[in-house]
Amino acid sequence: MSDTNDVFSSIAETAPQRIWDGVIGRSRYGSELTLAVVELEPDTVIPEHSHRNEQMGLLIEGSVTFRVDSDERLLDPGASWCIPPHTPHEVRVGPSGAIIVEAFAPPRDDWRALHETPPAAPHWPR
Repeated sequence: MSDTNDVFSSIAETAPQRIWDGVIGRSRYGSELTLAVVELEPDTVIPEHSHRNEQMGLLIEGSVTFRVDSDERLLDPGASWCIPPHTPHEVRVGPSGAIIVEAFAPPRDDWRALHETPPAAPHWPR
């Protein structure tokens, strides 16, 4: 169950959170994972970091260059990734921005504490 005990919801009803500069996430939290739609502004860089969560993602729109440990790839829509816990990774967003869907297990409790940004319609789904 999510924090609100809602089984169903719409991404448009999920409050956006600023995760990093140029990165807005809309997350649902279950007891065992976090699912997020993440909107990335053009040319944003998410600096190298790691976390205790396993991270799986799917690129919906745009392009990103993902570096996981020492493996770097330019990814286009339809690409996916699976990052083991505690593995360093970095993302550079392409000139058109990007929209990704990501799942984290265990849940991203650090994201729960982030402040919500002013309400805005999500860029996805269109």
